[in-house]
Amino acid sequence: MRFRWVVIMVLFLWNCEDKQTSKQTNTSTTKDSIGDKSKVVNEKQPKPEFPILTDSNAMEFFLDYEKEHKENKVCMFTDFGNIDILLYDKTKFHRANFIYLTKRKYFNGTQFYRVVKDFVIQGGSSDGLDLYKKRRKIGRYLLPPDTKRGYTHKRGAISMPSSEIENAYKLASPFQFFIVVNSQRAKHLDGEYTIFGEVINGMDVVDKINAVETDDGDWPLQNVYIKKVEIIK
Repeated sequence: MRFRWVVIMVLFLWNCEDKQTSKQTNTSTTKDSIGDKSKVVNEKQPKPEFPILTDSNAMEFFLDYEKEHKENKVCMFTDFGNIDILLYDKTKFHRANFIYLTKRKYFNGTQFYRVVKDFVIQGGSSDGLDLYKKRRKIGRYLLPPDTKRGYTHKRGAISMPSSEIENAYKLASPFQFFIVVNSQRAKHLDGEYTIFGEVINGMDVVDKINAVETDDGDWPLQNVYIKKVEIIK
């Protein structure tokens, strides 16, 4: 009887010791796991090359940008030929904006989406999803008018239309532009929209685009693409 009692006590103590050892092992494992997590270093995300532009930061951005990017001539490659454009230094924000968008390849693949006979051809947009993605990366902003530089909407003038939103101050849509075709000048546009350049070569191409057939909304029946825009000397 006594022997049985001794055996029971030994087994009881052995079982308690196993449980205690198990608890110590589990605690040790948990600490090691926490320790490993604390060693993970958060890597810094690379700073984007360009800021996302908004109405709050766009003017400051272009004020700095135009000081370092003095280019003022571009070539527009279209389905009907090439159009060379001189951008005016006096309208510095609009010139800088056009150069910036050219370097970001924004205009590549856009269209002349509005053609009004003997009046204007308007470009810089399209119905493609890729253009929406480009705009998201560049930002959403408007440019203030700059209409008192002495420029007129003569034939070949390149100007910037107002935004489509309700716009009492004629804030310009930075992604679009129009070229005047009328040989008598579009006088009624003077003072309303910012003229920021002119065609110096390729008005025959502009005339060809202006002659395409359009629907009732002035959209060409056959898409007229701007294949690319490049800076030239």
